[in-house]
Amino acid sequence: MVAAFLGLRLYSVLGRRAEHEEQPLPPRFEPKGPRTDAPRSQPGEQTGAVVPPRILVPGVTPAIERGIREIAAADRHFDMLAFLEGAKAAYRMVLEAFWRGDREALARLCDADVLEGFNAALDAREAAGETLDYKLVRIEDANIVAADYRAPMARITVRFGADIAAVTRNAEGQVIAGSLNDAVEIRDLWTFSRSTQSTSPDWLVDETDEG
Repeated sequence: MVAAFLGLRLYSVLGRRAEHEEQPLPPRFEPKGPRTDAPRSQPGEQTGAVVPPRILVPGVTPAIERGIREIAAADRHFDMLAFLEGAKAAYRMVLEAFWRGDREALARLCDADVLEGFNAALDAREAAGETLDYKLVRIEDANIVAADYRAPMARITVRFGADIAAVTRNAEGQVIAGSLNDAVEIRDLWTFSRSTQSTSPDWLVDETDEG
């Protein structure tokens, strides 16, 4: 039941809006807060010419912007800001599933290669008789650092900054590493992928790395 809940939660935060909505919202790229005025025509520009909208997110490079535009063109329900919020929720869910050894939940959230890595780590942990007592204290930030669309696959890489308190205990219950009193700052690079031709709205974790 826990795994099913995690899967449904991931669906809600990373999935597309339901296809049967009467008026699906167009992709939103503007951050929350006051919106800037529409771009004004520059000298020499043809009156009435269509000016493509800009993605008003600090720190987004032209390469990332291009990738996001291509993903949004292939999937009209894609919303970058909603995706980032969903990515943070998925980051927490995957970490917590791994810490408690929930293989079924991990299978719903990760692709085959990443799942294989998590399962290998769980096998080693169980063989050693070790247990983890970890807590994600907070996610400090989450920023898109790469976006790529190669039909039909959309891939987005997010850099997470988080504070984690952790304790590892051996088979006798003795602490062999970490402390729950001191949170450690970590940086992770996670890549999420999804086929825009898939009937499933889910994005899956398809690569993890330190960042």
